[in-house]
Amino acid sequence: MKTYQYKNLANDEISKLTERPKIDFKSIFGIVQPIIDRIETDGDSALKTYTKEFDGVDIDNPVFDPNKIEVDMDEEVKKAIDTAFDNIFRFHRAQRTMKLDVETMPGVKCSRVTKAIQRVGLYVPGGTAVLPSSAMMLAIPAMIAGCEQVVLATPPQKDGNIAPEIIYIAQKAKVNYILKAGGAQAVAALALGTESVPKVDKILGPGNQFVTAAKMILQNSDAQISIDMPAGPSEVLVIADKQANPAFVAADLLSQAEHGKDSQVVLVSTPDFDMNSFNSELESQLNELPRKEIAKQALNQSFVIEVDNIEQAISFSNEYAPEHLILNVENSEDYKDEIINAGSVFLGNLTPESVGDYASGTNHTLPTYGYAKMYSGVNLSSYQKSITMQTLTEEGLRNIGKTVETLAEVEELHAHKNAVSIRLKTLGDTDE
Repeated sequence: MKTYQYKNLANDEISKLTERPKIDFKSIFGIVQPIIDRIETDGDSALKTYTKEFDGVDIDNPVFDPNKIEVDMDEEVKKAIDTAFDNIFRFHRAQRTMKLDVETMPGVKCSRVTKAIQRVGLYVPGGTAVLPSSAMMLAIPAMIAGCEQVVLATPPQKDGNIAPEIIYIAQKAKVNYILKAGGAQAVAALALGTESVPKVDKILGPGNQFVTAAKMILQNSDAQISIDMPAGPSEVLVIADKQANPAFVAADLLSQAEHGKDSQVVLVSTPDFDMNSFNSELESQLNELPRKEIAKQALNQSFVIEVDNIEQAISFSNEYAPEHLILNVENSEDYKDEIINAGSVFLGNLTPESVGDYASGTNHTLPTYGYAKMYSGVNLSSYQKSITMQTLTEEGLRNIGKTVETLAEVEELHAHKNAVSIRLKTLGDTDE
């Protein structure tokens, strides 16, 4: 990991460091668009063909009802899922909002109500690995929100089946359908619908660059869907001072570096952080990892910035806008208000990012690639929409009528004015 001195960096150099490794979306869009087009024209047939081509699996029936499957699971795994499920459920259930009612002026009542998005598609990466954590992060808030139709898409295993952990979570979260497919073809099937795949209104969930490209294309197409957020490779930024355990810091950086060679990890350290011990720990822990070569490639495009104080560190972090921010500093709670841009924050020496990935209760589907500057991570509101309502009494119409008539005249929208004037006239309120 290359090291920089913050005080020696010009503003443009700092800005350059906040840039992520480039993704050639133009090229990727060129690969993904034909897949989308073929799903649109050939439906299930194309879905089966791509699953065979990309995953090496033959699927007869792409969609099934998880609630009709009997699941056989290791009891220890089941217990872990149940604990994580309960924590995620509690945190997301607490995000429910009350109906908003405001009388903006006498006789003019405005309200806002929240409704669930009726049909959602959840993309859970898989294939080479089973990711029950992602299934929980996506399916639990959908259940709490009350979405009527939930379709969970995930790549099948080599035997053509879906991992029992995923099915078990789908059952607990009342998922209606599981789609045995991944990649751009699964996203297209969710967005467009096929003979067996129900069309959805919104697609949520992380994925590789092809999944992300498909989501981005389809949200700007005739499919009329929305997505949770654009996203890139996983990332973490750790701020460490003298009280930070170097072994913990190394472990936290490696926990993200092992995601993929395109992941990026950043250490921002104060002068009193023990860099020698950190470098030793990083090397020794790296050599013990089964995914050592992947993590090593990620570290090669990552870096360390040495700052003079915590304020400089947080300033850089806010500009970088990390997916995960670990604030491993003394009195970390004191700096919460200064954090502006981050997907999810982990405070203190005993709070590894891994707890958020699996079981603390917060959601791990987060904005990456700097999108934390303008996007939130997945939460209960991601599955909801708001509808505003208003009611006027006679008093309210009299109070607000002249204001509307005047503004409508300014905009030369005379029918707008008349919609008010004709009502005032029936109340006997007219200058004529």
